[in-house]
Amino acid sequence: MENETIVKKVLDGDFKTIARLITLIEDENPKAIKIVSKLHKYTGKAHIIGVTGPPGVGKSCLISRLIGEYRRKNKTVGVVAVDPTSPFTGGAILGDRIRMGEHTLDKGVFIRSMGSRGSLGGLSRAAGNTIKVLDASGKDLIIVETIGIGQTQVDIVKYAHTVIIVLMPKMGDEIQAMKTGFYEIGDIFVVNKADQEDADKTVMLIEDMLKLEKGKIKEKIIPEWEKPVLKTVALTGEGISKLVEKIEEHKEYLLKSGLIERFKEEKSETEVLDALTSILQDYVLTRVKETEEFKVLVKKTSGGEIDPYSAANQLIKKILQKNVLS
Repeated sequence: MENETIVKKVLDGDFKTIARLITLIEDENPKAIKIVSKLHKYTGKAHIIGVTGPPGVGKSCLISRLIGEYRRKNKTVGVVAVDPTSPFTGGAILGDRIRMGEHTLDKGVFIRSMGSRGSLGGLSRAAGNTIKVLDASGKDLIIVETIGIGQTQVDIVKYAHTVIIVLMPKMGDEIQAMKTGFYEIGDIFVVNKADQEDADKTVMLIEDMLKLEKGKIKEKIIPEWEKPVLKTVALTGEGISKLVEKIEEHKEYLLKSGLIERFKEEKSETEVLDALTSILQDYVLTRVKETEEFKVLVKKTSGGEIDPYSAANQLIKKILQKNVLS
């Protein structure tokens, strides 16, 4: 299909076209970038919810319940679920569709699983453009599930308006281990599987941690969002309606405080820098690497005549002098 036809079909919410376009995005097909660029002006309407947390806490089951709750409110939902990619085979388990299977025939829901493909930030590189496609297709909200949470897996804050951190009872040591940056990235904290022993104790631990971390934040936002800690049982649906209520409250808070505009600017800055990095990386790997200057400098570095940083600086100067990127 021609690019304009694909754009129109995505805007009309055509499932097959959306799925094929996301596949092109994952394959890093140049055609996909051109189409996403045309879709950009139609984005920015969906509320994006990030769901992260350690493996085994029930993120996918929780998301399935959230989908059901929002569908009862006649809201259309897009889901981007990222699973770890094997470093040996390049494959991923992609089990999220199984856990969200009850919604696969619902035309108001689009679920896409994808591998992380080596990304250390908890999301795949294709996730951002996939979110854009679902946004342009008219989804009211988009739920993004990351592969987990840890010191480096905080990419979700670049994309999500509301970040939900999911934990479970008896996770005291894990919470202590990953609390650096924990407060900043989470807007709502959920203790899932709350029918298990020590759920209340885990809630209290998180609340105490949030109180301590709150005092360390240098920048004060007035009025500041009070981060709730909720209990849910995803298997039965217990606590899900309360969670949706808090998500909607946070959305309203972002709109009333004006923080939504700040978020858009920061997200745009990230997108421009990511695009710039991608273009420069591609240029270096496909063109600079083949130049005679590069080969000479590699030999000089190998022979100890010059260090790698000085070699790189010389190459950058030559690139700028030639104005090759114009």
